[in-house]
Amino acid sequence: MVRILNVYTISAFVSIGVALIGFDISSMSGVIGTRQYQDFFRNPLGIHQGLITSAMAAGSFFGALAAGFLGNKFSRKATIQGGTVLWCIGSALQSASNGVPMLMVGRAISGICIGITATLTPTYQSEIAPRKIRGRIVSFQSLAGSLGIMIQYFIQYGCSFIDSTVSFRLAWAVQAVPAIVLFIGLFWFPYSPRWLASKDRWEEVLIVLAYLRTADNNINDPLVLAEYKEMEDQVRFERDIRAQPIRELLSPKIRKRVFLGMAVQIWSQLSGMNVMMYYIVYILQSAGITSVMLASSIQYVINVIMTIPAILWMDKYGRRPALLLGAISMALWLYLIGGLLSRYGEPNPVPNEPSTWIIMDHPSASRTILACSYLTVGTFALTWAPVSWIYQTEVVPLRVRVRSVSLSTASNWLFNYILALGVPPLLRTISWRMFFIFASLDIMAFIHVWIAAPETKQRTLEEIDEIFEHGGPIWKSFTGTKVPSRLEQLARDIETGKVKVRE
Repeated sequence: MVRILNVYTISAFVSIGVALIGFDISSMSGVIGTRQYQDFFRNPLGIHQGLITSAMAAGSFFGALAAGFLGNKFSRKATIQGGTVLWCIGSALQSASNGVPMLMVGRAISGICIGITATLTPTYQSEIAPRKIRGRIVSFQSLAGSLGIMIQYFIQYGCSFIDSTVSFRLAWAVQAVPAIVLFIGLFWFPYSPRWLASKDRWEEVLIVLAYLRTADNNINDPLVLAEYKEMEDQVRFERDIRAQPIRELLSPKIRKRVFLGMAVQIWSQLSGMNVMMYYIVYILQSAGITSVMLASSIQYVINVIMTIPAILWMDKYGRRPALLLGAISMALWLYLIGGLLSRYGEPNPVPNEPSTWIIMDHPSASRTILACSYLTVGTFALTWAPVSWIYQTEVVPLRVRVRSVSLSTASNWLFNYILALGVPPLLRTISWRMFFIFASLDIMAFIHVWIAAPETKQRTLEEIDEIFEHGGPIWKSFTGTKVPSRLEQLARDIETGKVKVRE
């Protein structure tokens, strides 16, 4: 019997590493509309605000690239701990910033941490999770990110009533607290069994698997031994063929899987969701919403609530349907937002405002745009938010997993940087047309997923290799190609003595 409590507890706790992403998003979206921030930093608009926001993504890009090497060398757990130290340094610099340059440096350093934790947290979760609940386990990081956004936003909202620079300095300093908790707590958690296997620490592999999979730490449990045997065979195979991970990333069989993981992360950024997260204040101002801070807070609550069904159902309904339905639904909501802004909007008569196109005296149109914004966020939280992080860890084999996830996450942050930098000036120049662009990109994502992305639910990470090696045409089945499971059969063979694991 799987020791569910251990797996859930470990996964939920280590997800704090991804919650830091949420803290960062709200640390900016929660202040850009406040007078204290605008006065102290001289009302940054357009590209100037884009540079401040995107500094985090720039650091995250380099952190993600480094995570692969560091995670393989020092372990997933130790590298995440190192990232939390960087986060605390970045938080200190942001809260003490005396101008835009110091603020950007602090955000970039915090970004390095996010690049590391966003890469290694889902990798660690996927490597400790049993296959039947792997999607649910890795989805914890999506819930953690949503909670981080909401918690930090309400901290920023509460601090906004302080009539001084303490309003944003205090909120930015508080960000260090979850990182300190994560750093300390990880000392009591196990290493990834697959990382231990890569280092030939086989006794520890068996102990960790027994701890994660059984209620009584039984190292002779048939399913534990079956998973151990499968892992052992995989490592032996990689060494027999003298696998060279960096070269293999570009091999014909692997590169299409690496590019698929990267593509899913890139499409998640191009879905328009980050526009709603970072710059929702600007969008609601354009829509003519008066209570912008309150309306934004409701969006972040919806983001948390809609992540919960994804955790519960991801392993039942699968990854592929979620990606397909999410892409087409978000396209609809964004087309509606762009169309309503085009029909009812007009040039903003007030100069030096973030939005140059606004809706005035059309409350029905304003409320519909607000509803579509909520629907976009809710759809993303239910579909692409968890799946994009799960999928990148599932589609590649162990020997290249960390490096592949590193590239996928780096792709995420590269496009995050481009969008964070480019959206403020786009809102001022092409205004409502920007939503049509993101909606069209969602349609393109739908087509790509339909053609290229197979279903991976409830398969061991080793079995997923067979889907790519021997599966039929992906588009013939809505849920992908089904491959017979080998783990239960291997467990039965071990139990009957047909297969020997240890002398």
